[in-house]
Amino acid sequence: MPFAAITYDIRAGHEDEVVEAFGGFQRVPSAEVVDGEGRAAARILATAVFIRDDLLVRFIEYEGDLDAVARFMAAQPGVREVERRLAPYLKSPRNTGTVEGFVKTFADSMLRSVTQISVPRGPATETSA
Repeated sequence: MPFAAITYDIRAGHEDEVVEAFGGFQRVPSAEVVDGEGRAAARILATAVFIRDDLLVRFIEYEGDLDAVARFMAAQPGVREVERRLAPYLKSPRNTGTVEGFVKTFADSMLRSVTQISVPRGPATETSA
């Protein structure tokens, strides 16, 4: 499954406040992402957020259409709340108040993937000797 990594440029010295902004994060009700016509477009499998000094990175493991994932995230109340809470600690404002602004910011802040390696998932299979 592919990963996306989204960066946030944080004002140094505010790591604790940024961590607090993610406290009580409201998870999306379903991993399923639908497009504008209600068809399955993607799934969000996992997310993780890391911070060091003035850099915050959100990792998203997904399958399907990454643009659909960004549009889906733009509409989620928990994501919108975190964006609102992070705003005072950002070096530069992020235009995430609209779906279009969120999707553009998402694309502009994405790290370039260099390599992604994972093992197959699912039930372990036994081999005979």
